[in-house]
Amino acid sequence: EVRLVESGGGLVQAGGSLRLSCALSGVTLADYDVAWFRRAPEKEREGVGCISSRTGDTYLTDSVKGRFAISRDNAKNTVNLQMNSLKPEDTAVYYCRASQFGNVYWGQGTQVTVSS
Repeated sequence: EVRLVESGGGLVQAGGSLRLSCALSGVTLADYDVAWFRRAPEKEREGVGCISSRTGDTYLTDSVKGRFAISRDNAKNTVNLQMNSLKPEDTAVYYCRASQFGNVYWGQGTQVTVSS
């Protein structure tokens, strides 16, 4: 069974930091591209960034560049999203998604709330 489990969400004040983790089981992380998405209340789901399985290259959407970073630990089968200088507008449920070979898997999400 393939599972993605996000963790690390919580409540933080503006300017603070959180580190989200996406733990994969049932698949080998090194074979999969992993992306982070978020969905804020009453808004559509938004792509935050992704990391390539082949090159390790990362991409981040403009609104989080310079504040967020994505990394992967293939030995632990985990992808991390380091979030610094958080803003109230970063408040959302954050999801990770693993995709490759036509297969797509989603985690259940973790809530991030940034207070002003």
